[in-house]
Amino acid sequence: MTGLQPEDFDALDDILDDLRTRYEETPQWEFCEGFMVALICCRRAIPEAEWLPVLLGLEDDEGGAEFLDEVQKVRFLNLWQRRYDEVKKALDTEIKALDEDSAYAPEVMDVRGAIASLPAEERAEIASEEIPAFAQVWALGFMFVVENWPDEWAAPKDKDAAQWHDTALEAIVALTEDDTDEPTLSALSEDGPLSVSESRLNTYGEALWAVYDLREIWRTVGPRVTQVIKEAAPGRNDVCSCGSGKKYKRCCGAH
Repeated sequence: MTGLQPEDFDALDDILDDLRTRYEETPQWEFCEGFMVALICCRRAIPEAEWLPVLLGLEDDEGGAEFLDEVQKVRFLNLWQRRYDEVKKALDTEIKALDEDSAYAPEVMDVRGAIASLPAEERAEIASEEIPAFAQVWALGFMFVVENWPDEWAAPKDKDAAQWHDTALEAIVALTEDDTDEPTLSALSEDGPLSVSESRLNTYGEALWAVYDLREIWRTVGPRVTQVIKEAAPGRNDVCSCGSGKKYKRCCGAH
């Protein structure tokens, strides 16, 4: 399948907007994409039946966001899978720089840049609203997966791998914070309005490299293995554990 086109992301936004009319907590696509990337980087492959209710709030006391019909659900999941495959391929491709064509490029919005482009009167109307920093919503979506499946994000036992793992997660956590420095650059274009600080773009780059690191860690370490502790068998002359009252050698041990 080919990668998602602008019209495909528009279709995803339309579906999420519709879900939001029935459940106001339905996230924006940027949050969904961060969530998706964390699923890809997760140690265990989380099945759809497990992650979809968490993402869309289907387990919420209020009932969560229900799809309009089966057609809408199938459309959403089809677009999701296409983007999932696209992102997974990018993260599994070796790169030397984040600006390479094959590198993972998150679908994020520069909300502050968009607002800075508005006329002064319109900017004044939303001046009191809390506007997310560049890529902050994406990072929050990623960490939402970490918070909901903590066992799958426990550090590896190997000391070096554990340090690598923790450092990578810290880089993504840093992106969940606000950008309080003076904006000196445009986030998504060379000639756009000043919307991000240089330190924010550095934090963004470090978070993207961290995603590659996390993907590589679990590909190297492998899935989590549940330790099975086998109970010791009773001695041949001990009373059988089945409760028969007979000696083990004349009961279960005789089979």
